[in-house]
Amino acid sequence: MIRYILLFIVSLFIITSCKKKNSPKPPGQVQLIFPDRNSECTTGQSLNAETSQVEFRWEEGINVDTYELRVTNGNTGTVQTINTASTSARLPIAKGEPFSWFVKSKNNEVPETVSSQIWNFYNAGSRTTFAPFPADILNPRMSENVFKDVNNEVSLSWSASDLDDDILEYEVYLSVETPPADLVGTLDEDETTLKVSVASNTVYYWSVITKDEEGNATNSGIYSFKVL
Repeated sequence: MIRYILLFIVSLFIITSCKKKNSPKPPGQVQLIFPDRNSECTTGQSLNAETSQVEFRWEEGINVDTYELRVTNGNTGTVQTINTASTSARLPIAKGEPFSWFVKSKNNEVPETVSSQIWNFYNAGSRTTFAPFPADILNPRMSENVFKDVNNEVSLSWSASDLDDDILEYEVYLSVETPPADLVGTLDEDETTLKVSVASNTVYYWSVITKDEEGNATNSGIYSFKVL
């Protein structure tokens, strides 16, 4: 009798172990390769005076069946998408325009997806000057919960770049309403951190406008955080 019980336990253990091993796993995040982040893409194949075909490339992801490439024109907001099982894809995009792109990883056996980082670039064209790339928000991140310091302040930080290397200043907007309308600071090009006064149990919205010496300006987009 004991022998049968032991056999049953061993069999149950084997079945359980197999189920665990066969459980589908969510896809992994991919690393982008090309076009390079905050660069000018000069290797596209010219299709006509206004458009060139650019090959987007990324590293292979773990547990990934298909990838969704999403490319957004920063001036028009037009989004192009393509699904592929490969680690590269070609899209026709406008010359002389700013773009952002990322890759979403998918696994056919699970509903979860994961997105790569978002990279910005300019597609080469006749443009001789460039607007700054939108500022990358570093801290606080989107929807992050934060604590204020002993002075009832929170530190905002970001990074920015410009192909012309002529960033002039940053305008930082913060308020409890969206879009944020209160200008809380104007900083020089080498200042990318600003401390702001906040209250507990409050959600704040903020954005950074990057301006260059040519009069161009870009918006980081609206981010939010909650002070605990």
